[in-house]
Amino acid sequence: MRIGELSRRTGVPVPTIKYYVREGLLPAGLLTSPNQATYGEAHERRLRLIRALLDVGGLKVAAIGEVLAAVDDPDKSVHKVLGVATDLLVPRYAEGKPDAVPDAAPDDAPDAAPDAVMEAARERVGELIERRGWRIGDDYPGRKALAVTLATLEGVGHGEFAEVLDAYADAAESLALADLDYVATRKGRDGLVEGAVIGTVLGNALISALRHLTHVDRSARLYESGELYRDESAAGPGPEGRDPGAASGAGVGPGGVGSESAPG
Repeated sequence: MRIGELSRRTGVPVPTIKYYVREGLLPAGLLTSPNQATYGEAHERRLRLIRALLDVGGLKVAAIGEVLAAVDDPDKSVHKVLGVATDLLVPRYAEGKPDAVPDAAPDDAPDAAPDAVMEAARERVGELIERRGWRIGDDYPGRKALAVTLATLEGVGHGEFAEVLDAYADAAESLALADLDYVATRKGRDGLVEGAVIGTVLGNALISALRHLTHVDRSARLYESGELYRDESAAGPGPEGRDPGAASGAGVGPGGVGSESAPG
């Protein structure tokens, strides 16, 4: 196909396609004359991947080049290629004291510093990974992102929320299976990476929306209709002798559940 047809099929303007060729992101077309080139399905797949990395993943041109180099490296396994792409989507935090973590030292321990909070959070993440048997190296950015989140919870006075970490991990494992089952349906390494990027970014949006909906439903049942109180009290007191309805309130995580649209 000519470059004009490639543009129509992908929705990428011709000048942008030429820019990607100049930057080495897209291979040049096959010259059929000094001023004409043809492009194939491989170019179309690569363009779709570039746009997914740019528009959905929000990556810069240099980072896109890094992902594409991994895709084109025959010595890299699919696992490594997917790692290069998805690791770039994980939030990065500067070394040292994270801005999101306020001073969390208790009044009776003035020498306790945020660094100690971060170290405790890192240890907790390491224990979680070991306990669950996850095959994750020390340098994966998700480890640090999780540690910063736990330290932030501690810093704002909600460190006990980390007690539900395994429940979150259970849900994350189920989501990972669903994500990778979807990715496996894509064709070629370009398709696998495109599926992983879109699944990661838009999958996070799906999780956020579904989480909100289920929060609203549970909040309505628990605090308005009292349905959960009745259902759970019929089964007897909770494992620690507490009112099961009150205990279930601990399942409401940061982010809020209140909604005026909750059913009465």
